[in-house]
Amino acid sequence: MIQFTNQIKQSLAIAALSLSFIGSAVAGEPAKSLLTPDNHVLLLIDHQPQMAFATHSHEVVDIRNNVTALAKSAKVFKVPTILTTVAEKSFSGPLFPELQAVFPEQKPIDRTTMNTWEDNRVTDKIKTFKKKRVVIAALWTEVCGVGPALSAIEEGYDVYFVTDASGGVTKEAHDMAVLRMIQAGAKPITWLQYMLELQRDWARTGTYVPVTSIAKEHAGGYGLGIIYAAEMFGAKEGH
Repeated sequence: MIQFTNQIKQSLAIAALSLSFIGSAVAGEPAKSLLTPDNHVLLLIDHQPQMAFATHSHEVVDIRNNVTALAKSAKVFKVPTILTTVAEKSFSGPLFPELQAVFPEQKPIDRTTMNTWEDNRVTDKIKTFKKKRVVIAALWTEVCGVGPALSAIEEGYDVYFVTDASGGVTKEAHDMAVLRMIQAGAKPITWLQYMLELQRDWARTGTYVPVTSIAKEHAGGYGLGIIYAAEMFGAKEGH
């Protein structure tokens, strides 16, 4: 009987230790590689009509939706954001109007170089924010995306590339460019992943309404689900 009681005690002790371990694991520290509102700069490159006309890796309507949602997300979380264009007046046209509307007071930096990183105005601006992570979206992926991504990595920056707010002249061109960036150390990400990674916890009520509003407008079925749940059940994320 005594031996049986001791076995029970040992089993309970092991179970308690296991629960303690599980509890500490759940409450662990977030990965250092995760993006936060204060650890990066967002660089949006050449979202212009002439660039969009030849983009065939994605539907142009999707790129317009996604880059606008990306920009709105950055604005909600007060992420430093740089807008750039190439040959705006002579060839490529103005920034997408819906993207410019997110930052109406910001004049895009207009360049001649295809590699944004070779324009000192851009790199000097990035350096003023003193962040070592750069999130990039660009048209086209294989030219205006690859150039700054590889250049930033070689200068010691941690680069994230927003694949669905970017596009190439063909699917192969886009895919191979993304693969090349990944091989160099860049991290691929999507706009919705970006926004939810910055939110991270639905208990962060200060950004809850703006984030879910962006999702309702731009996140397709997920956004529709938020509308449905709120209307039918009064439901909220995290409640």
